[in-house]
Amino acid sequence: MDSPTSLPPSAGPGSQMVHESLGASPRFLGRLHTEGPELVIADLVHTAARHLDHVHEQFTAAAQNAASVLTRAAAGNTSINSLGVLQNRGTQIDILAARRDDAVDRLKETIDAYRQVTASEDAASRAYRPSAVPASAPTVTPPARVARGR
Repeated sequence: MDSPTSLPPSAGPGSQMVHESLGASPRFLGRLHTEGPELVIADLVHTAARHLDHVHEQFTAAAQNAASVLTRAAAGNTSINSLGVLQNRGTQIDILAARRDDAVDRLKETIDAYRQVTASEDAASRAYRPSAVPASAPTVTPPARVARGR
């Protein structure tokens, strides 16, 4: 069960960032709103968090694979060929690192937009909330007529 206060231990950096920033998991944010711009922004936060988690998984897998090749080569269990296998993997890791940094920036922007939209929603609901006791309508008193003597 997804709750606002807990994340699974395997939560990626996107989900963790949303939880730390907003106090809820990305999936739970959508449940807080039923319609309107708040729901749209909550869905965007969820999508941005999932994207960051996915790119981070790709980056981690590529880095671990390169580390494994280097470890085997250092141990003499495999040879590094001259076709640039490590150079290609290094380029792939660089590209994934840049994509991950971009995904972090996009998620931060989306979280900021969510905060702005929900803050304006809160302010609007406070401004338009009827008071407990309705104010009485002002009474209009007609101007007093001065009696003149004839």
